[in-house]
Amino acid sequence: MDAETIRASIASRRERLIAISDQIWEYAETRFQEQRSAELLCLALEEAGFHVERGAGGIDTAFIGSYGSGHPVIAVLGEYDALSGLSQMAGQATYAPLVEGDNGHGCGHNLLGTASLGAVLALKEQMEQHGLRGTIRYYGCPAEEGGSGKTFMVRAGLFDDVDGAVTWHPFDYHSVMSVHTLANYQYYYRFKGRSAHAAAAPHLGRSALDAVELMNVGVNYLREHIVQEARIHYALTDSGGRSPNVVQSQAEVLYLIRAPHIRQAADIAERVHNVARGAALMTGTEVEIIFDKACSEIVPNRTLEQVVDEQFRRFSLPEHTADELALAEAIRESLTDEEKQVSWQLPPSQRELALASEILPYEHGKWLSGSTDVADVSWVTPTVQCTTACFVNSTAAHSWQWVAVGKTSIAHKGMLYAAEIMAATALEMLTRPELLAAARQELEERLHGQEYVCPIPAEVQPGLVR
Repeated sequence: MDAETIRASIASRRERLIAISDQIWEYAETRFQEQRSAELLCLALEEAGFHVERGAGGIDTAFIGSYGSGHPVIAVLGEYDALSGLSQMAGQATYAPLVEGDNGHGCGHNLLGTASLGAVLALKEQMEQHGLRGTIRYYGCPAEEGGSGKTFMVRAGLFDDVDGAVTWHPFDYHSVMSVHTLANYQYYYRFKGRSAHAAAAPHLGRSALDAVELMNVGVNYLREHIVQEARIHYALTDSGGRSPNVVQSQAEVLYLIRAPHIRQAADIAERVHNVARGAALMTGTEVEIIFDKACSEIVPNRTLEQVVDEQFRRFSLPEHTADELALAEAIRESLTDEEKQVSWQLPPSQRELALASEILPYEHGKWLSGSTDVADVSWVTPTVQCTTACFVNSTAAHSWQWVAVGKTSIAHKGMLYAAEIMAATALEMLTRPELLAAARQELEERLHGQEYVCPIPAEVQPGLVR
């Protein structure tokens, strides 16, 4: 395989890929609402000769684009969902929402889905030129942010015949993404009480808002008595109204519960349920506990990670212009000294730079306190990830800084670099049966005989709660 051929293939599509990424950035559609973003990618795949199955797994905004036939089956995963409340003007070094409170691509999924598209297009070209057998699939995966779209897709059996999967995520450094992630569960807690005049007849009221507040206090006490790696987050989604002289008859809070293993997350979730039931009992209200979504912890695969590490050495790092460096420096100046310290994972030579200029040494199995539904794919087929620097050093995911850079040439260069790495990795998987066999054996050994059990109950459908 010639790395220059892959690089040339992706370079020939550079303007088209950038246009798609920027259009998805502008659409900024959130979980399970990504109709325009998904359709844009579907049309690009069909134009390139892929067969596209829309509505994959019964999910409106999920799809699979396939080329070839038979085994091996190699999956390249793409995402394209945005986040609420992160609207921001592109290329601005200060906070400047396009529309106050609107959506924004604060995790770079406009880049993620587009680089994966570039990878499969280059891979198809390699298959045609060299007469390679097998199947490549682009998996259009919605709702990674708060929806666990891939977990629903795994539950639907869409990965059952896949021999290996590759994906990536934009960050502020170049590296094999060898991590352990946290499993999670997400629930709505809807309290129902009884309204009353807060002054004339408070004794007749039963405050649902009081119940939410008591639940939050109770969970704060619970945090001391769970494993240290666990995380419990919440958002008040309904405070019951804006009139203080009315006893609120309804209120709602959304909880996200994370832990290193799915069984630990399930145990903690049950304890949170009990706190909610106790809050309802104390306030004379009722609580409805509504399952929203869940995902497992990731199963890393050293066999495939070593292949990704090899590909990093075969492709040149992006080079940045003076204007790009100036923008990056200006955005980095928006950070506090404390925020800049998140660059601890970088070597000393990189910590004070605005943009990464080295590939991090491969280190297997670091802990990441976040979660991803890529994890559920990794339970059923060997899965590997990489990351490339698309954002300014030390800027945080889910921030206006990421939205600001996500439509600039800084992000575009990292995106195209990721497409090269993934295409080369997928080609190795497609042409080396012994590699896939070793990766499958490693997966089975890591699972120690555990069977995958989807953490999302069969009766729960995607996107129906909100």
